[in-house]
Amino acid sequence: MDIESNQDRPDLSLLVASSAHDMKNSVSMLSGTLENLLAEASDKMAPAYQQMVHMLYETRRLNNNLIQLLALYKDVGSPSYPFDPETLPIAEFVDEVAARNHIVFDSRGIVFDADFPDNLIWCFDEDLIVGVIGHALNNAIRYTRDKIRLSIAPVEEFLELRVEDNGDGYPQAMLGRAAAVRAGVDFTTGSTGLGLYFSSEVAKMHKHRGRHGSVWLENGGPLGGGCFVLRLP
Repeated sequence: MDIESNQDRPDLSLLVASSAHDMKNSVSMLSGTLENLLAEASDKMAPAYQQMVHMLYETRRLNNNLIQLLALYKDVGSPSYPFDPETLPIAEFVDEVAARNHIVFDSRGIVFDADFPDNLIWCFDEDLIVGVIGHALNNAIRYTRDKIRLSIAPVEEFLELRVEDNGDGYPQAMLGRAAAVRAGVDFTTGSTGLGLYFSSEVAKMHKHRGRHGSVWLENGGPLGGGCFVLRLP
């Protein structure tokens, strides 16, 4: 009886990555369609509208997870990964983040506030950092009572980006830098820890004068709930 050798078998990781890429494209198309339908809806108080908003939130969350998975598969931080930092106005970055989430904010009655110095600029990879902050905002949307705050400011020669909410805060075991990344799979909530791991890897990709970025979780802040903190050199 012939036994198939490992060399004859397809690369399973490559098949998984290819499937994830196809799923990401389909989910992105679904997300765009939902957003267009919601923008054209006349009765924004109808139950169907609220259900579609929840579908938009979930499809975007799934799309973000797939993007993070593909980025990690391509070995984030390796020479082959398209890391493209550029100097950007923070005001434009905030506008981009807000535009991606305003439908969900409005439909759920969430007050979104952004606080940052006028004319502040910084050098970072916009696509990757939009993904990191998008992950933090998705989490805040899920657990906030009704307020989310994005605070961006220079702190000790780093750019500190904070996503804060007025929910119950993070569990004690997740607080801090290493604990957050090591949190791993939580079968009670369905969390895989992928978003935090991705965020940590993206932060470390940003280096300047021997320093690199970092992420951690804490509780408190002006809103009294969970705080996701990203620092970029």
